[in-house]
Amino acid sequence: MEFFCYHRDRVGSGALRRALVEEHWSYMDRYGAELIARGPTFGADGETLSGSVHIVELPDPAAARAFAFDEPNYQAGAYRDVLLRRWRNLLGRTMWEFPGGRSGGKRYLVLGLGPEQDAVVGGGGGDLPGGADRGELIAFGPLLSDDGGVWVGTAALVRAEGPEAARAVLGPVRYADVEVQEWEFGGRR
Repeated sequence: MEFFCYHRDRVGSGALRRALVEEHWSYMDRYGAELIARGPTFGADGETLSGSVHIVELPDPAAARAFAFDEPNYQAGAYRDVLLRRWRNLLGRTMWEFPGGRSGGKRYLVLGLGPEQDAVVGGGGGDLPGGADRGELIAFGPLLSDDGGVWVGTAALVRAEGPEAARAVLGPVRYADVEVQEWEFGGRR
């Protein structure tokens, strides 16, 4: 089973995150074979950490919860909340297999959360976009209910010219909320 995990930073936790960077990387090294994508997100200034994305394949929801909540930054109080959802890897690859590589261009996390109340759910929310946008996708898939049966949003990592272009990969579905954050390939430097 694939899971999308987004730890959002608590305001002012940058020093704590820096102090725990080796513990965090060591923890993630234990999941190296299971990781589909990983990396930090950044606030509006493009420099301040705002969160940490991990897309991971694990045997079940209990293992995913352990992965998310045993993480050293979470344990130390660096994160304000965690979004943990079942996910489906529609590209069938890891970020390391992205043809565009690790560098060149801006990269973004795009989260489309839930449909608007009057929107029809089904089909369109988790579908791959067509056209040129598809070639810039690093990771893309639907966020799902715990049993995997209900679409509750979409998560994408994308290379794009800017936040508006990144947002466009979600297509015409009317989401209750869309979040776009600068993102970069994660891992040891």
